[in-house]
Amino acid sequence: MLPARRALESPHGDGAQALKLEARFGAAFLRRYGLRLLLVFVGLLLPLWAFAELADEIHEQEAIPFDVPILQFAHSLAREGFDSFFVPISQLGYLYGVVPFDIGFTLVLVYLRRFREATYAAVALGGSALLNLAAKQGFARDRPSLWESIAPEHNYSFPSGHAMGSATLACVLTLLAWRTCWRWPVAVAMAAFVTLVGLSRVYLGVHYPSDILAGWSVATAWAVAVYLIAFRGGVGPWLEVGRRP
Repeated sequence: MLPARRALESPHGDGAQALKLEARFGAAFLRRYGLRLLLVFVGLLLPLWAFAELADEIHEQEAIPFDVPILQFAHSLAREGFDSFFVPISQLGYLYGVVPFDIGFTLVLVYLRRFREATYAAVALGGSALLNLAAKQGFARDRPSLWESIAPEHNYSFPSGHAMGSATLACVLTLLAWRTCWRWPVAVAMAAFVTLVGLSRVYLGVHYPSDILAGWSVATAWAVAVYLIAFRGGVGPWLEVGRRP
């Protein structure tokens, strides 16, 4: 009776053991790759989907429902105090702030002999600017013309170069600082800066809100994609200063 009983129970025992092994493998896989998978989904796939949706509307020359109402609301807030705040924020968001910082930051990484981080920063930041130029020419969307802006622009609108430049810089700095004690200060400060730059472009009437969202989306996807390639071996690009134990 005992051998027969063991024979009957054996398949169930083997099945339970197999489930335990699968569960252990799954838990170990998530511990090792879970954050990278989350980064792929949140930082790459979702932004690409958002950009594709917006780009399809622009390509079909469809009006995006929230663009004009948000622009009109922003213009209704116009006053001298906001003008004196948002004009410099807009300038810092690209030519007089982000671009010089991009160059200086990359050179500092080279000076510190952080060559992989420097290469990542140079490719992500420089590539983002080139992508923006190509996308503007490809979509050829005219700027909003609801009112005469106090800081007019004369090139194409979609996607926003200010939004792309500031968001790419934010992603690069946050990813490089993620496993240091500077993680949250950098992330919070850059999120505030990116938001203010985007708001400034809408307030000034030189971009549709969809231009800003598209810029944020493609910048995030690009910065994360370059990061995953540059550090594909799982070696973190973490700066030595302020490293967590």
